[in-house]
Amino acid sequence: MTMATIEFDDVTDDRYGGKAAGLAELRRLGLSVPVGFVIADASAQDAIDVGAERFSEMAANGATPVAVRSSAVGEDGDDQSFAGQYDTVLGVDSTDRFAAAVRKCVDSVHSRRASSYSGQWGATMHLVVQQMVDARAAGVVFTADPTTGRRDLMVIDAIAGLGEALVDGTASPDHIVLDSQGNAAVREIGAEPVLSQEEVAHIRSDALRAARHWGRPMDLEWAIDQSGKLWWLQARPITTLPGDLNEMDSPVAGDDHVYTRCNIGEMMPGAFCPLTASVSGYAIDYAMQMIQVVARAQESYEKPWLQVGYFSGHMFLNMTEGTALSSGILGNSLEQFSTSICGRVIDELKPKPPQPFHRKIVNTVRLSTHALSAGPAIRRLDGQIAAFRIPTDLDPRVVMAQLESGVEQYCDVTLTHVRSSSRAAVAANILESVLIKQAVKNGQSEDHGRAEATRLMAGASDVESALMLEQLDAVVRTLASDEVAAAKFLAAEPDAAVTGLRAADDTSGMALRQFLGRHGHRGYRELCMRDPSWAEDPGGLGAMMQVMLRSVLDPAAHGTAQPRLEAPGSSTVRLLAKWAQAGARGREETKSKMALMAHSLKLGYRHLGEVLAGSGRLPDADLVFFFDRAELHRVVGGEDVGALVRAAVKRREALAFQDSLEFDDVSVGRPSPVITPPQRATADDQIVGRPASRGTVEGVVRVAKSIVDARAVQRGEILVAPVTDVGWTPYFTVIAALVTDIGSSVSHGAVVAREYGLPCVVNTLVATQALKTGDRVRVDGDRGVVTRLGGP
Repeated sequence: MTMATIEFDDVTDDRYGGKAAGLAELRRLGLSVPVGFVIADASAQDAIDVGAERFSEMAANGATPVAVRSSAVGEDGDDQSFAGQYDTVLGVDSTDRFAAAVRKCVDSVHSRRASSYSGQWGATMHLVVQQMVDARAAGVVFTADPTTGRRDLMVIDAIAGLGEALVDGTASPDHIVLDSQGNAAVREIGAEPVLSQEEVAHIRSDALRAARHWGRPMDLEWAIDQSGKLWWLQARPITTLPGDLNEMDSPVAGDDHVYTRCNIGEMMPGAFCPLTASVSGYAIDYAMQMIQVVARAQESYEKPWLQVGYFSGHMFLNMTEGTALSSGILGNSLEQFSTSICGRVIDELKPKPPQPFHRKIVNTVRLSTHALSAGPAIRRLDGQIAAFRIPTDLDPRVVMAQLESGVEQYCDVTLTHVRSSSRAAVAANILESVLIKQAVKNGQSEDHGRAEATRLMAGASDVESALMLEQLDAVVRTLASDEVAAAKFLAAEPDAAVTGLRAADDTSGMALRQFLGRHGHRGYRELCMRDPSWAEDPGGLGAMMQVMLRSVLDPAAHGTAQPRLEAPGSSTVRLLAKWAQAGARGREETKSKMALMAHSLKLGYRHLGEVLAGSGRLPDADLVFFFDRAELHRVVGGEDVGALVRAAVKRREALAFQDSLEFDDVSVGRPSPVITPPQRATADDQIVGRPASRGTVEGVVRVAKSIVDARAVQRGEILVAPVTDVGWTPYFTVIAALVTDIGSSVSHGAVVAREYGLPCVVNTLVATQALKTGDRVRVDGDRGVVTRLGGP
């Protein structure tokens, strides 16, 4: 070794660039690295001559040809990879070519592409000189998936021969994605696999060893020579990963516990920030545990995250904990419980030991009384919510104390909503059970009984979500009656249209202000602490109103006349139907109150963020949503929270990755996102779900996986969505039918679809995957079947 050349074993830090440091660490790990050396500051006057001497030694030992590769300061570091920004020269087999290769690599440090990439001009250029592998196969391995951000996946790309064709994109590699157990979840290979299963396992083992050593996900290059030996050519951190998608996961209540996105996914669709989990998730879990306590399924409130789980940013119900309820009361079997939540019997769900009959009687009376006596609690909601004053203090500790008190009130409000929902579910389940038995007795199918139950549940009056839609529709129709105002509204950007209308002194402006005064706290994902409500999101509200306005102005538009309901002949069925309708009405009312309390809290947390940003504790106000409540107590205190703030920034980056994840409807143990979404369309192009609103219609599909996608819906289309909440409601005046991946007969979409006479099929599980926008389908809301049709 001289001042200008350094052996890999003498490299102990990144002073000679990330590439040299990575190779040195790989050698210290005991992994196979081709022989070579480092030229320190290759732009120095004697660097080429000294390097050539060392190259000649390698040539004499038969260790040529070599590759000359950049290892500039900052390259292959924690923040930037510089992949492809500097030059590499392969196949160097003479001193003349060696000198030329060194000069080329040194000159590339001043290239326009390198300075544009880094924002700097001329880093110190060190070079790695390494014997080339006579490669049978080469490639890269990522110990986390850089595309999805998932750290439980490993990605291997492999190509026959040298890896340069992989790097420059001139050849298509074999692409293998391994799950956490090493199984191939994705295997895209050519006619002849580049790697054997044993070679894949060897690459995985060494790569995991490297990732554990560095303590972070790694991007590694490898090659397999003609004899089958695996060589490691480069190691660098993956610089494009967001924060760990599972960093804020709740504890798993049990390895054999069954979790589901059904039911809770209707109220809380998509991925949520950590603060939402710590507030809304906490409140839902508290309320559900207290229901268990009433029914003596558990002795007392124990700890958070028993009934609800938060994984990869998504909320889940713990069905296993819920089985304690079905095992301890009458008339609610495991099958009925799982069907009410997931729309089917869950085979993986195991019942808890049944309680004695006399205890079941007592528990049933206690639970029924608790649900049916929710009226006084419902009537107290307005006063409870009004008692919480949205914080305005400038002392963050005072604000935090007020918000903690508000969370306690939120728990009580949520418990009242759960009581109201239980009352609605009991009524709906009894009605459906009676009608199914009648249908079977009369020689008809169970589906006929279910369809009759959904028909009878459509008669509820004064349902909050339907009233809300009627009022917004009235605003739009008032606007449509003024030709000039309507044209102006449609010509403007959605946010400007609503802002202008809201300030107008005419009848339409007054109608909009009245609507927002009553319903402005509602919106898409309304229990999210971060997402805006309609009153705060003129762009989202405006986009929906423009779709509705175009439909009203369309001369071919059909009205929303309610179908005439024939009263059932049986007085018992009439009574049950009336009870079920009242339950649906109460459920929607308390959900609106719950959303109002959530809205008050989100305004309070937003204020806290502004206070903390103003004092310099946070870089911006929005970051407040990426802490949980326990962490926020630290942020409002006086300790150094620099590391915690940096973690929150990474969590914010992770949210978009989390939102793209999809899950099976049921998971055993910790829910893991699916890698390839399921396709469940049958051979005759039928997708089977659950009937939720009667009627049959044919039309063109509009797949909308988010509320933003729904802005493109056209009048008369069939809306296919993962799930709908109240934020989707205005589109029900435009569509011809609704199909959802999850849901039940009492979910939001089903309730509103029935009020508007729209055929509705829920719980298809895969409609958004099996169908695409433009498909023509028949939606049979009587049987719960969606059929893809041929032709236009």
